[in-house]
Amino acid sequence: MTHAHVTGPTTPLTLSLVVPVFNEVESIDLFIARISEVFRSETQVAVDIVFINDGSTDGTLELLLERQQHDPRLTILDLSRNFGKEAALTAGLQYAAGQVVVPIDVDLQDPPEVILQMIALWREGFEVVLGHRVSRDSDSWAKQVSANGFYRLHNRIAEQKLPENVGDFRLMDRCVVQALQSLPESRRFMKGLFAWVGFRTTYVDYVRP
Repeated sequence: MTHAHVTGPTTPLTLSLVVPVFNEVESIDLFIARISEVFRSETQVAVDIVFINDGSTDGTLELLLERQQHDPRLTILDLSRNFGKEAALTAGLQYAAGQVVVPIDVDLQDPPEVILQMIALWREGFEVVLGHRVSRDSDSWAKQVSANGFYRLHNRIAEQKLPENVGDFRLMDRCVVQALQSLPESRRFMKGLFAWVGFRTTYVDYVRP
């Protein structure tokens, strides 16, 4: 039996973007502008952005605080030092309040336009929509080899398989986020936890620019 997620004409879907940042002062304005452009005509989607400052030393926090004064969509979490992306994602998920949540990098390598396709599939009843890269041509040779080797090794030895060429970029329903928050792990491998919790899952193919 399938079910669909429905938002009415007066109750827009709430979308939280979870964005870890470490020394990204040059990317932040570009990212905010792109998000505004993508969702400007989406009257049935209310977006908020949870930035997690992961110990930046280049003025990232100061710029975020300045932008927050004029943009109520922004929530800023400032970690006490650089804990790494896994910890930053974990913190961001704790504060993401949307009906759907999308972790996304601030460098725009994962096109925000893909989120609109993810939302369409969520409305059809999927609780997880993965961003699946159909090509790694934009990666260096070393990155391609190491990524392919990682997935092969992990999926050979692990009971819970990881989908290949899928990173943190994905849409998750509120119930998925709550399941992740209930897990007891303090040192987290998020790709593994994302796969472990399950739920009804599909994917969107895309190419990184």
